[in-house]
Amino acid sequence: MGTSTFKPGETISSVKHVAVIGLGYIGLPTAAILAGNGVRVTGVDLNPAIVEAVNQGRVPFVEPDLGIHVSGAVSQGLLSAHTTPPAADAYIVAVPTPFHEDKTADLSYIRAAAEAIAPQLVGGELIILESTSPPGTTEIMANVVLSQRPDLSLDGSQGRPVLMFAHCPERVLPGRIMIEMVSNDRIVGGLTREAAVAAAALYGTFCQGNMHLTDAATAEMAKLVENAYRDVNIAFANELSMISSSLGINVWDLIELANHHPRVNILQPGPGVGGHCIAVDPWFIVAADPANSNLIRSARQVNDSKPSHVVAEILDVVRDIELPTIAALGLTFKANIDDMRESPAVDIVREMALANPNARILVADPHAGALPVELAPLSNVMFWEASDAVRAADAVVLLVDHDAFREIDPATLENRKVVDTRGFWRDQT
Repeated sequence: MGTSTFKPGETISSVKHVAVIGLGYIGLPTAAILAGNGVRVTGVDLNPAIVEAVNQGRVPFVEPDLGIHVSGAVSQGLLSAHTTPPAADAYIVAVPTPFHEDKTADLSYIRAAAEAIAPQLVGGELIILESTSPPGTTEIMANVVLSQRPDLSLDGSQGRPVLMFAHCPERVLPGRIMIEMVSNDRIVGGLTREAAVAAAALYGTFCQGNMHLTDAATAEMAKLVENAYRDVNIAFANELSMISSSLGINVWDLIELANHHPRVNILQPGPGVGGHCIAVDPWFIVAADPANSNLIRSARQVNDSKPSHVVAEILDVVRDIELPTIAALGLTFKANIDDMRESPAVDIVREMALANPNARILVADPHAGALPVELAPLSNVMFWEASDAVRAADAVVLLVDHDAFREIDPATLENRKVVDTRGFWRDQT
């Protein structure tokens, strides 16, 4: 198919009604932004609580400005939510794509979405996969639909009505979704050229960035490559932090000095890598071609090993305290959001609690609100306010650099052991 670029407004979409399958961190913002631009949208989710919240104009998770878009679209009658897909002109599938224990992609949610959509189709519909997925997944989704609907086709063969399938991966940062969904360029890959053009026209109703058209497999791979690139660079910083710790070198000073070189820009290390993108997507590349993905695999292994390195460091600083109290600050996978998917902070707290049952671990996170299910059963883990946890602690562990933690008086850290995984208090401890 090759590649081409469409400018904003270059194509006009004929789609009047879109069904968005999956109302999570990507599906609901997509539904809201489409509805805010005059497209009638039906959001679909299996969770009745999410459906009820959306129909009341509420957002079931934290994302700046999303609540305004959702409540406005619902009040205007352009956005509603249901538990089953309706007939529509276009479908956007934004369901989870976790991985199996062997790190291969679990496509069961995509297959289920395709099976639910199939009975509603009459021909002429556009079906877009937004879920991050391995190369070939859009074609798999199309095959699932067509296996249920042999009266339809991709090319109009034997006079059967045509369906259009495309992949358009999200490329947004949590905490900035409503801004970047509009401003960022989009990659649109179709199983046919016509599908790519139709998908670009639909996204053009709100996207002000350029839309780069290609085939579906290349679009799927592009999203994985973007996150694998970031993962490899983070792994370099995290490996440096472990080497520096072993050699007694301050990694923050080391990176600052190295970055004075005009062609060096080392990232900042952390306690690991979390979220549903960078922590997951590189494994899809490894699974697709294990023989040629050694660097990507090694980077994943480095980042996956970092939480255990942090736990060892924490246990070492409290080794002489019989019944230590440890304040663990932060649970989410990045700063200033409520998303705990694949969070290394959660893994660290859990591993620390199991490794030292005598330790009392006081967890604080202004965005989490409560302990996640992974930590709730642990009797030595409690949810506290940050300032109270710090005052009660023998050791303070900074796991997430939430802005709210800036309010902690550095003086309260005196006479306490500090493990700062983010360089948050670099100049104060």
